[in-house]
Amino acid sequence: MKQNDPNRNIVHMDLDSFYISVELLEKPELRGKPLIVGGSSDRGVVASCSYEARKFGVHSAMSSKIAKRLCPQAIWLKGDMEKYSKYSNIVTEIIEAKAPLFEKSSVDEFYLDVSGMDKFFGCFKWTNELKQHIMKETGLPISFALSANKTVSKIATDEVKPNGQIHIPFGTEKAFLAPMPVRKIPMVGPKTAEHLNSLGIMEVGTLAQMSIEKIKSLFGENGITLWERANGIDDSPVEPYSERKSISNETTFEADSADVKMLHSTIIKMVEGLAFSLRKENLLTGCVAIKIKYSDFEVHTKQISIPYTSNDEVLIAKAKECFEKLYEKRRMIRLIGVRFTNLVHGNYQISLFDDTVKKINFYEALDKVRMKYGDDIAGRAV
Repeated sequence: MKQNDPNRNIVHMDLDSFYISVELLEKPELRGKPLIVGGSSDRGVVASCSYEARKFGVHSAMSSKIAKRLCPQAIWLKGDMEKYSKYSNIVTEIIEAKAPLFEKSSVDEFYLDVSGMDKFFGCFKWTNELKQHIMKETGLPISFALSANKTVSKIATDEVKPNGQIHIPFGTEKAFLAPMPVRKIPMVGPKTAEHLNSLGIMEVGTLAQMSIEKIKSLFGENGITLWERANGIDDSPVEPYSERKSISNETTFEADSADVKMLHSTIIKMVEGLAFSLRKENLLTGCVAIKIKYSDFEVHTKQISIPYTSNDEVLIAKAKECFEKLYEKRRMIRLIGVRFTNLVHGNYQISLFDDTVKKINFYEALDKVRMKYGDDIAGRAV
């Protein structure tokens, strides 16, 4: 049976209402008011909201129509992912310069492994100084939690937001989690929580007291991980952050071609496949690159930085733009490739502020079909 390592010190840092906080840097007069970032039409979606709006029951991924009904006095702001990506990268650079090992788990969340630093600085004191430095340099509020593992730290951060900090000492993880509702466990989604509640399991402590065999019979192999999380046990490592992570695809043509329409359709197909891979792995990309090998084997590449996204439409447009800047007209092409780099973890909807609920549901349904029947089962007509 797994146990927590008493020598591990894992920090979870989370920028509070990130999009809203960035907007308030430019619009301080809106501070203290119910704010919503997202598509303001009735068919739009809430991307983020202020704590003042949350008091009315508004939350991210909610339809704009429902949000308007719950909080009619809310002020709606159009999202700017380019601006948010910029601030995300500033915070990343600050952490990278100071932390011995860190993982960027999304545009506004980070895990830091500060194990061993307690011998020299005191992990909590050091992390609090880092927090103050981030706030001073960016003006953005950030919360953090320190514990023996990622799961407990993530849950604890959520409990002290906004602008809070907490230390869960080794050995107290189980007691800390026990009174919380089961949906607080990161791997428990709405359906799993509903299933657990129907069995009379409302709190994490109740789940923790069940036998592993019983939970495994209900949830299969995932039940073991679920039991461990309920008991505050997690040995998953902090994955070193790297801008070099990428996914790519290339196509070599049977005959060299200068048919721009065909080249565009090839790019579209490759981008769709790569974007699906991003969403399947819950990733976003911050850079699109195009590679061209001409008939004389001369190779050229061009890349452009973009706001974090995994949206087909955005990525297709950027890939085409990149291709147009790179391609020398009428030259015959032997190979073309697409590469996404600067990958971070993050949800699909956070890059889409003008999306309708209908469009998001469509993409989710399309991805489910692809997941079941294969990547090539459906795509754009080109």
